[in-house]
Amino acid sequence: MPLLLITGFVHSANAQDDLLRRAQGRFSGMTMGQGGGDSIAHRTGLEDSITIHFRYLDTSRMQNFDSVLFDFNKKIDLPWYHITLGNLGNASRSLLYEPIMKAGWDHGFHAYDVYNFTASDARFYNTTRPYAELNYVLGSRSEQYIRLMHTQNLKPNWNMSFEYRLINSPGFFQNQNTNHNNYRFTSWYQSKNKRYQNFIVIVGNKLQSGENGGIVNDGYLEDSVGGAFDERSNIPTKLGPDQPGSRNFFSTSIATGTFHTNATYMMRQQYDLGQKDSMVVNDTTVVPLFYPRVRLEHTIALNTYHNRFRDTYADSVYYDSLYSIKLDTARQEYFLREHWRELTNDFSIYTFPDAKNAQQFLKLGASFQSLKGTFDSNYVNIDNRDYHNFFVHGEYRNRTRNQKWDIEALGNFYVTGLNAGDYNAYVSLRRLISRQIGYLEVGFQNTNRTPSFVFNPISSFYLDTVSNDFNKENTSVLFGTFEQPKLRLKLTGRYYLTTNYTYFTNYFQAAQASTLFNVLQVSAEKIFRIGGNWNWKTWVVLQQRVGDGPVNVPLISTRNQIGYDGTLGFKNLRISFGGEMRYFTPYKAPQYSPLNGQYFYQDLTTVKLQMPDISAYLHFRIKSFSAYVRAENLNSIKFPQGGFTNNNVPTINYPYPGLQIRVGIFWSFVN
Repeated sequence: MPLLLITGFVHSANAQDDLLRRAQGRFSGMTMGQGGGDSIAHRTGLEDSITIHFRYLDTSRMQNFDSVLFDFNKKIDLPWYHITLGNLGNASRSLLYEPIMKAGWDHGFHAYDVYNFTASDARFYNTTRPYAELNYVLGSRSEQYIRLMHTQNLKPNWNMSFEYRLINSPGFFQNQNTNHNNYRFTSWYQSKNKRYQNFIVIVGNKLQSGENGGIVNDGYLEDSVGGAFDERSNIPTKLGPDQPGSRNFFSTSIATGTFHTNATYMMRQQYDLGQKDSMVVNDTTVVPLFYPRVRLEHTIALNTYHNRFRDTYADSVYYDSLYSIKLDTARQEYFLREHWRELTNDFSIYTFPDAKNAQQFLKLGASFQSLKGTFDSNYVNIDNRDYHNFFVHGEYRNRTRNQKWDIEALGNFYVTGLNAGDYNAYVSLRRLISRQIGYLEVGFQNTNRTPSFVFNPISSFYLDTVSNDFNKENTSVLFGTFEQPKLRLKLTGRYYLTTNYTYFTNYFQAAQASTLFNVLQVSAEKIFRIGGNWNWKTWVVLQQRVGDGPVNVPLISTRNQIGYDGTLGFKNLRISFGGEMRYFTPYKAPQYSPLNGQYFYQDLTTVKLQMPDISAYLHFRIKSFSAYVRAENLNSIKFPQGGFTNNNVPTINYPYPGLQIRVGIFWSFVN
């Protein structure tokens, strides 16, 4: 609280989500490769035909398209430092220490966050021509990835966009099939006199993922070449029916799995008070201008969350041994469900000290949040709860007109309600020192938060037999970033201090660490030119825990690419090909609990990769058409017998597949 008073700034929930979105991308990679980023005009070859920009909800800064050819992970929206349970669409976790830095209510289900569309990631476009994108990836074992996007201005001051994505993958092992559907609709309207703006975002996510509990024994992976278990779908798993998953593209039947369905319906309205002006373009055209001095803003958002686990073939031995759950018969159906409805009303006021700099403002506001939870177990309604929160928030942001300084300070404080006393405070300063030296950013964030609701005994997914009353978590982070575009170098350091960290000690028991522990995190991203158009791109993250905390992280996590980035002498061709490697040092990695969808701390078994994950890639673009051809997990080849059965196991009992071929096309259209 004293820190909050010193900074004097508080922050809304939507802006906080935007902060998390930016923070989560801090290790996603620099603009590296042939010519750096690539504009949409350059890719389409229609420089005079279309002008298109976009912005996010909580920033008025317009941005251009920026496409990096070499980075396939950005195409499928799965960061390189994330580990799945062996199949695209399964639960994922980060190799990096990334505590939840969000004050207020949180349901606690985050193992599938990377597969969600969100309102904070929604792009609001302004385009002179209708524009569309078609993305399609076909992978081994009928893996399918489809993304469609279309945007157009219905009027010069009114844009709409629609985006749809499908991830469907049966996987290599039993009962790990996934089927995710996402859609997002946006509307951005601005009145002709520039005083009024209206933003609408509608987002829907339907995530379905099979849960197999891991393979019964890693010994099945060592079966001799030519044996029955070379076909990995024959290896028995701990959960689900004892049969391979369906390879039918249209099949969504998941007998044992996790089902998350969520939706967002949000509208934001803004009305500005200020001074009018105009700009004469030619003798017949006058462009109206408006410089806001005061802005009134109202935001209303309805969010719904349906979190479910269903096991049609629940094994009484498995449930009793790992969860102490007694089933009536040896095989029966088991079901958990938790439904939340969140309605938030927010009113904010902006002031603009410099009338001609919309990137400098002070924002103050207040929000009322209504929460309704419904909790079910085995199809029996066990409870209904109504909660509320009232919090104040604010923000100061300034990007100077010479673009040498960026200042951002924000936070929020929960005054009354379920999460009373929670707060978040953030401040950062970014400076362009000089074109020769580069950019420097330093900052600080402190979050005091109620543990996620999954740690509340009322939750359907709280399976512990002991009712715990946990204290508020508190996490502080000091961070700094140095970027030198000319050297294609980025260095980042983050130092976390965490107390009252809440976690799971095994498949279902919750606990809280009362002692303070620290985590130091240093990352480097760099391109080395080998010669000609041959480059070595490297991402390296060094992490070290200090103190006795229930968190284990690999000392080193790294991704490296060595390859060619150029044109091969063809004017319209951009091509990137070579080899890629990902590796992390041995450490006691967390395990996964299927019933509550949580990764939990373990300190007994060290997880070690057989070899680094190795891929060969060929990516190329011809005007608006891009193609990606990849051979992944080449490291799984077994010498001297042959065959791709030397699987890496980055999570206990959850192997990665063998050789995986992916072919993708990414096409943009200007109508």
